[in-house]
Amino acid sequence: MPELPEVETVRDGLARHVLGRTVTGVAVHRDYSVRRHVAGPLDFGGRLTGRRLDAAVRRGKFLWLLLDGEDDALLAHLGMSGQLLVRDAASLDEAARHPHLRVRLGFDDGSALDFVDQRTFGHLSVPDLVPTPDGAPGGLGSDRAAVPEPVAHIARDLLDPSLDRARLVDAVRARRTGIKRALLDQTLVSGIGNIYADEGLWRARLHYARATDTLRRAEVERALDGAHEVMTQALAQGGTSFDALYVNVNGASGYFDRSLAVYGQEGRPCPRCGTPVRRDEFMNRSSHTCPRCQPRPRNGRW
Repeated sequence: MPELPEVETVRDGLARHVLGRTVTGVAVHRDYSVRRHVAGPLDFGGRLTGRRLDAAVRRGKFLWLLLDGEDDALLAHLGMSGQLLVRDAASLDEAARHPHLRVRLGFDDGSALDFVDQRTFGHLSVPDLVPTPDGAPGGLGSDRAAVPEPVAHIARDLLDPSLDRARLVDAVRARRTGIKRALLDQTLVSGIGNIYADEGLWRARLHYARATDTLRRAEVERALDGAHEVMTQALAQGGTSFDALYVNVNGASGYFDRSLAVYGQEGRPCPRCGTPVRRDEFMNRSSHTCPRCQPRPRNGRW
């Protein structure tokens, strides 16, 4: 699933390529892709037609486009394979034949924004905006202190300048869970998924099963710093791509997968010490660690 760097790459592309354009028409090719818009596909299109796109905003793995005139926004969650692709006028006919085209927004300059989703876990909707509890901007890309209502429960992410890091450290240490589970909890800190949790914990030299209530403040800071560092580096390279599903708005893939230290590297030598990387089953997924750099605690505790 796309994580923060991949979604931020898409947000940045939307900010550069579609802001200021007015929606002239909406075609929903698969109703399921707007299933979270409870009023249905016709209302979805009606809420967008004639509206100008004013800002592209992201919090964690959610992104939205602020619309002119009302307190609502076009909200997108990419799910497993969703893509938002900008099409110029010359490519519209060819792009319309894409087998996984789900929704198209036509613009006043003849271009379009396509929502393409092979696995159909992604979705679009036009929800109302609600104020942020702390009065700070809702996310990266706008100073407006509001978020779409379905995002209200999502915590700030590590790249958000309004994040209260000290309060986050306290919240992590107050939990009774493993550190990786805490990093993946989007109500605690958003944007981190399986890839960057594994990579961040490797950099912090912490095992994923380490109990959060045994961690010193400095250890929690190391875990957060590791995740922040690896996501920042991935963002600079356009995110992590394993196949054609992870692309920016121009269809170009990221290539941070070449820099992964442990994720997906089972049996290969740890870049730090040479010990073969271990893979464990974790929450119906996998966790990758270096057994030497990240020793497993007994029952999560030392």
